Amino acid sequence: MVTGPGKAEVVDAERPQAGPDDVLVAMRACGICGSDAFYITIGGIPPRQGRTPLGHEPAGEVVEVGANVSGIAVGDHVVINPMAAPDDIIGNGGAAGALANYLLIRNAVRGKSLEVIPSHIPWEVAALNEPMAVARHGANQCKPKPSDKVAIFGAGPIGLGATLAFKSLGVSHVVVIDLIASRLDKALKIGADAVINSADEDVVQRLIELHGEGSSMFGGKAGTNIYLDAAGVPAVVNTALAAAQKGATLGIVGVHKEPVPVEFVNVMSNEITIVGSMGYPDEIFQVTADLVANWEKYALIVSHTIAFDNVMEALDLASTPGATDKVVVTF
Repeated sequence: MVTGPGKAEVVDAERPQAGPDDVLVAMRACGICGSDAFYITIGGIPPRQGRTPLGHEPAGEVVEVGANVSGIAVGDHVVINPMAAPDDIIGNGGAAGALANYLLIRNAVRGKSLEVIPSHIPWEVAALNEPMAVARHGANQCKPKPSDKVAIFGAGPIGLGATLAFKSLGVSHVVVIDLIASRLDKALKIGADAVINSADEDVVQRLIELHGEGSSMFGGKAGTNIYLDAAGVPAVVNTALAAAQKGATLGIVGVHKEPVPVEFVNVMSNEITIVGSMGYPDEIFQVTADLVANWEKYALIVSHTIAFDNVMEALDLASTPGATDKVVVTF
């Protein structure tokens, strides 16, 4: 847990006990999110500033089931909804975090707070369920149609998850854009139709080559229908709006840490829709079926698995820019 500004520690805690409405889960894997490093930097989240439990990408095995809980049995492999209780979000300011040996799911309801998955799914892949729900919501916010052509900026875990989401939704052509060649190779392996390395390619020109000339009162626009910012840097917004044809949509799922100036005459004249995306109001278990069906592709997103005994190493590695894709702690 976070114990102060810039400080996280492993602390001893009592094993939770499941009440009649609860389920106790032994953690088997928990992904590291970029927000974990942010929480450490700021010293945690009120009201638990200085004592904030971490971990909100959990997968585990059920070890206790309350008498009033149905549809869940001891031994079940499960993925968990950290936001099931909005006033007690797991690993995001709530009383518990999933970077722990055990996680108590209070008032457990299958399909709302946790869901059973097949036992053959590797734990590190199961732990992707939460971030993949974030990616799926980002795709859903853009309201894609099968005929749409999509450009995704950022080939980190959320960008790769969005690639899988758009393809699962039947989108005809998906391009992934990034600066790191190895990430672009991974994007192709999971199903991207094309990639663009923005370090040495003209992104707008390449999009025109791939998606055709777009309709606009100005020239030089791409025929891309949807742009998704999964990188959270100003250059992405500027590039997407420079390329956007009349009626295009720009979705924002990457976290921006500073304001981004937007040229609204362009937005107005081309009637561009800008839509934000946060969390997963409905997608946390919608994505589970696709994760299970295509787990080999999702597995490519995981770059490092690190044992809980070395959790501090995992947190440091995940917070190092460009060093990893997805780090998953295993138990």
